[in-house]
Amino acid sequence: MNGCEASHKAPLGTVETRSLSTVTSLAAATESLITAVSNVKSEPPPFSSGVVRLQVPVDHQIGALDWLHAQNDALPRSFFSRRSDSGRPELLQDLSSENVNGTCDANPVSVAGLGSALYFSDLDSFSHDHWTLIRRFLSPNSPLIRAYGGLRFDPNGEVGVEWEQFGSFYFTVPQVEFVEFERSSMLAATVAWEDELSWTLHNAIEALEDTMLQVSSVIVRLRRESLGVSVVSKNHVPSKGDYYPSVNSALEIIKEKYSPLSKVVLARSSRIITDTDIDPIAWLARLQCEGKDAYQFCLQPPGAPAFIGNTPERLFYRKNLGVWSEALAATRPRGDSEVSDLEIERDLLTSPKDDLEFSIVRENIREKLSAICDRVIVKPQKTVRKLARIQHLYSQLAGQLRREDDEFDILNALHPTPAVCGCPVDEARLLIKQIESFDRGMYAGPVGFFGGGESEFSVGIRSALVQKGLGALVYAGTGIVSGSDPSSEWNELELKISQFTKTLEHEPALQTIN
Repeated sequence: MNGCEASHKAPLGTVETRSLSTVTSLAAATESLITAVSNVKSEPPPFSSGVVRLQVPVDHQIGALDWLHAQNDALPRSFFSRRSDSGRPELLQDLSSENVNGTCDANPVSVAGLGSALYFSDLDSFSHDHWTLIRRFLSPNSPLIRAYGGLRFDPNGEVGVEWEQFGSFYFTVPQVEFVEFERSSMLAATVAWEDELSWTLHNAIEALEDTMLQVSSVIVRLRRESLGVSVVSKNHVPSKGDYYPSVNSALEIIKEKYSPLSKVVLARSSRIITDTDIDPIAWLARLQCEGKDAYQFCLQPPGAPAFIGNTPERLFYRKNLGVWSEALAATRPRGDSEVSDLEIERDLLTSPKDDLEFSIVRENIREKLSAICDRVIVKPQKTVRKLARIQHLYSQLAGQLRREDDEFDILNALHPTPAVCGCPVDEARLLIKQIESFDRGMYAGPVGFFGGGESEFSVGIRSALVQKGLGALVYAGTGIVSGSDPSSEWNELELKISQFTKTLEHEPALQTIN
């Protein structure tokens, strides 16, 4: 059922969560859910619309990604894993006494979804009306009923054939979910219905029962060491020969006397062909190993490729009236020793070109948050954030929203950030449309979830679109500002996609096409 087709915004008849008794095994959880679904069928809620979540706690931790890998890959899939964030509590002390990062076991680490109880997608740009239709199905009283998904980077850009099934945006409330906590797990099933859309509770239950019959309780832990594939070729769009003139053209516009443009982010799409199909979930598991301080995600609508990512960057996190964001820009590799790593860090912190690129991002986000918040704080003004293969300039920002319903305005204000588009945004996006010859799709767009009590979105960078029989498209971009050098920017693109290419097992037959 596509919730965007509803013609009214009246509240649902019911939004509820029913928690069942804790069990000791995944098989027992599956049986418990099947019985609970049958009970809902025999004693249906007396409403013409609603959403009911049934959940069974499991008393030990099981990896959500391991569970998803064991399921039928013909069904729609979703996955979202929050990153660890030791910096957030420091900002929270200035805004709230509530520790939302917390150590509470009720805070999910990762959520894997199978099937779709309800989805939201449209060819038109994501609007306030679309957001309102999603929020109808959410409630603070059922915090784990969430709509997972993402938006295109440019909703008005020409859609490539590889991105057609995603629409301008795609969000899903999964039929079956596996939730991984710090010390336990949970299996859940959700039914959603809307008589106005000719999708009755009976229809929803029958569809859920069909999916439940396909759920596997036999979980084998994913091997994180290898994928068992070999890279045959890489083909970059733009090629190296086309990329250099594009950078120089952008620099000429930036340097023009009356040009408002101070930064533009130029991206590249790299087609990687392997000798056998890449398993997107197994690839994500490998990325997860070196992405402890990053979000991992997978979005796969029916019949679509899988969009996966291992992104370090938050767009925003909202809980009640608190909202948190961050600035992340400028890139250097990690050093091969502690001494060289510190030397590279010092070079990054003292580089005028990188300071300019980063300052543009930080101040732009500060201005956007100030428009929707009573107060905004920035801590620190500039530091270095180190990841497994690279390091960036980094700053945290937090604000106090005027109204909790300003969530759509947060998304609308912050996307796209100068870190993935440029500044000013409108001029940068226009130049990107003129220069780039491929569809970014959801690359560099918001990816995350809307929830009744909280919402969180990452920026869909360090990402790839994995297609059966067609290998993968891996995306990366670099910020072009005054002082940028085409050769250095190309090397940065190579560095950014390295976490994808180097997590493939071996590359003996590598052929690079420039």
